[in-house]
Amino acid sequence: MSLQLFFFYLFSTITVASAFMVIASRNPVHSVLFLILAFVNAAGIFLLAGAEFLAMILIVVYVGAVAVLFLFVVMMLDIDFAELKKGILQYMPIGFLIGIVLFLELALVAGSWVILPEVASSSVLPIDDTISNTRALGQVLYTRYVYLFQGAAIILLVAMIGAIVLTLHHRKNVKRQDIIEQVARDPKTAIDVVKVKSGQGLNG
Repeated sequence: MSLQLFFFYLFSTITVASAFMVIASRNPVHSVLFLILAFVNAAGIFLLAGAEFLAMILIVVYVGAVAVLFLFVVMMLDIDFAELKKGILQYMPIGFLIGIVLFLELALVAGSWVILPEVASSSVLPIDDTISNTRALGQVLYTRYVYLFQGAAIILLVAMIGAIVLTLHHRKNVKRQDIIEQVARDPKTAIDVVKVKSGQGLNG
C-alpha cells in the first residue's frame, strides 16, 4: 500500500465516521465539532486528488465561516432541541425512502466503471500541467463564464440586502444619528445666540 492510498483511506474513514457522528450526537455543539472534523478531512482528500483550491475553499469558507457561525448560533440561542425532536418518528418513513434513493445513486456512480467502463474514460477532461488548478479555474470563471459569475454575485448581494432589510427593526423613542443633516449644517443653524439680561440667568 502506497503512502497516498494510506492517507486516502485514513481521511475517508474519519470523514465517514465524523459525518455519522454529526447526526448521531445528542449534543448539538458536539455535532458541529464533528462537522468541522469532517470538513477538514474532506479537504485532505481534495489535496490528495490535486484539487488544492477546493481544499482551501472548504477550510476557509465552511470551517472558518459556516461551521463556526453555526456553532456560535447554537451556543447563543440556547435552543431546546429536546422539544424540536418530538414527533420526529413520523418523518422516519420519508427519510428512510430518501436515504435509499441517495444510496442507490451513490452506488450507481461508484459502480459505473464496472457496468460501462467507457464512461470513466469519456468524462476525463484535458488538464494543462503548466498552470495550477486555481489559475485555470480563475481563467475559466473570469473569461468564459464572467457574466454568469457576476450575475451570481448580484443575486447574492440582493439576497444579503433583503435579509438585512427584513430582519432590521427600528426601536421607537431612540435618538439616531442623521449623517446628511450633520454634514449640511452651517454656523447659522449650528449656533444659537441667546442674549440674557443681567441678573436673569438662563431660566427666562
